[in-house]
Amino acid sequence: MATGTRSQELEFEHQPETDQSFENALAKARNGERLSVEDGVALMTTGSDVSNGDVEIDPERKELVLEAADRRRAEVAGEEVTFVANLNNNVTTACNTGCLFCNFKDPAEAFRSDIDADHEGFTKTPEESRRVVSDAVERGIYEVCSVSGLHPGFALDAEHHEILANYEQAHSTVNYRPPNRYDTDPGTYTEQIDAMDVGGIHVHSMTPEEAYHAKRGTDRSYTDVYEQLRRAGLDSVPGTAAEILVEEVREVICPGKIDSAGWLEAMEAAAAVGLDMTATIMYGHVENARHRVMHLQKVRDLQDRTGTITEFVPLSFIHGNTPLYERGLVTGGASTEEDELMIAVSRLFLDNIENIQSSWVKYGDEQGLKMLSCGANDFMGTICSEEITKRAGGSYGEYRSFEEFVSMIAAIGRVPTERSTDYRTQRRIDPEEGAHGPQLGPKANGTPIRAERSARPADD
Repeated sequence: MATGTRSQELEFEHQPETDQSFENALAKARNGERLSVEDGVALMTTGSDVSNGDVEIDPERKELVLEAADRRRAEVAGEEVTFVANLNNNVTTACNTGCLFCNFKDPAEAFRSDIDADHEGFTKTPEESRRVVSDAVERGIYEVCSVSGLHPGFALDAEHHEILANYEQAHSTVNYRPPNRYDTDPGTYTEQIDAMDVGGIHVHSMTPEEAYHAKRGTDRSYTDVYEQLRRAGLDSVPGTAAEILVEEVREVICPGKIDSAGWLEAMEAAAAVGLDMTATIMYGHVENARHRVMHLQKVRDLQDRTGTITEFVPLSFIHGNTPLYERGLVTGGASTEEDELMIAVSRLFLDNIENIQSSWVKYGDEQGLKMLSCGANDFMGTICSEEITKRAGGSYGEYRSFEEFVSMIAAIGRVPTERSTDYRTQRRIDPEEGAHGPQLGPKANGTPIRAERSARPADD
């Protein structure tokens, strides 16, 4: 790819060559026909020659794809650009999974009480999570999003702790140590969800990878896990941990993670118990254009089966502080042209998902706004605290005020619109109203959100 990555040095079975012409693929996209993987590859590569392993994006053809995607966006989602008043409350950075694209984690051993190790990570108790979220509710936040490391002391509930404690060599067999072996007890997953379910806030948490961790060592199904979490207060599921849903890529970037089939099984289980969900792709590392489109096909098929995916979120790989970069497996991330085509082809290929997100955390303000003319219609949320991208070397900040959202969206001629997590409730905002703040949260009254009280451990 033209990313500066080294994917061409890896012997992947799936390569981005296609017999489909760019012109035919573009015509199908313009006509609203369902695209094949071959169509998607032709659009993603702009029909460029890929025989030498590199893809040089044709600038004129790229613009044609962006135009088609923007027209489709207008037809499907209109002129509103949505955003949500939300807060990140990640519970712990302790994790032993070893994903090579990640620098969010801290080795879980460093958190043990009997080991004297310096680290910059954190673990929050359920009580700390409750305080953080309770404060956010008072400030007008609608949603709390929580995605955390796989702490060995985490279990679904007390019964799960008992099961895991009876394993011989539990740490090596099921990645478990009793929570009292650590400086801070994270509680159980159900306790954390219950703690964040305060004041009517929407709880968006428990990725498929976390759901696997919450059933490890047992014969519990994903359906059992998600039903118990739903009863504890879970409202919807973030479809992260997807990365690239192609095994030959996952074997390189995250060999310790659940496979594609496991991710899909967990997502279908979440849908089966009545939970909405999002879906993501994390691109711009070792994968190629065919891998990206194969991923889109699996997401589209999942939506055909469930109908519960509320948005699709392309996440451009931030390489700077990651093991993939440090080990020389990549030398950079996706190019701007590839970012734009990823948004555009997602819009054209995912004909059953209404909302495509542009992440200002990944792209920055200027390019993030540009993505809103490439097929995206959502501009993420206030966040208030962001650790994952920042630790990987991202530099675009971790807080966005309503005033900034309204000003930027109005400046490109679109309609700023506050939304609920599931998009079912939306409020168009008049830029001339004056001071802007959230009104959809359970205690929102239009007061601007104060950035200085963002999510953090209670003793920070």
